[in-house]
Amino acid sequence: MKPIFKHLFNFLVLFSVSFSALAKVELLTGYVRAMPSSVPNSAAYLSLGNSGKAMDLVSVRTDVAKEAQLHRLIEDNGMIKMRQADKFILPSKGKLTLSETGNHIMLIGLNRTLDVGDTVDLVLLFDNGETLPVSLPVKKQQSASAAHSHH
Repeated sequence: MKPIFKHLFNFLVLFSVSFSALAKVELLTGYVRAMPSSVPNSAAYLSLGNSGKAMDLVSVRTDVAKEAQLHRLIEDNGMIKMRQADKFILPSKGKLTLSETGNHIMLIGLNRTLDVGDTVDLVLLFDNGETLPVSLPVKKQQSASAAHSHH
């Protein structure tokens, strides 16, 4: 009986340590943009808070699209262009904001139509090996200034 309690205790200690490490990053807000069924892509926007050490968001997984990519908006010769990014920095005791008018997550090759009121599950992967599963509601575009044809 003693070995069972020992294993259970070890499991609880490991679980609480890994949970506390993950609890340093939290989803503050977020949503995925609803798109007409004729549009094969969408975008996810969110804000993350970090009460721990700095880390990098390096990729995103989801089942609603063939691919999820980190994207930056850059200005090139007076034109705004979208480019894939390797990472987004989540500063220590800071915040990372992905927005309609800046950095964001592209959902490329949607497997289904994303209707207002649906939810989209994403898994955020960080450079230290941690993951953060999030579930975001599908909403209409938030602001008129963000009507970009690339989405």
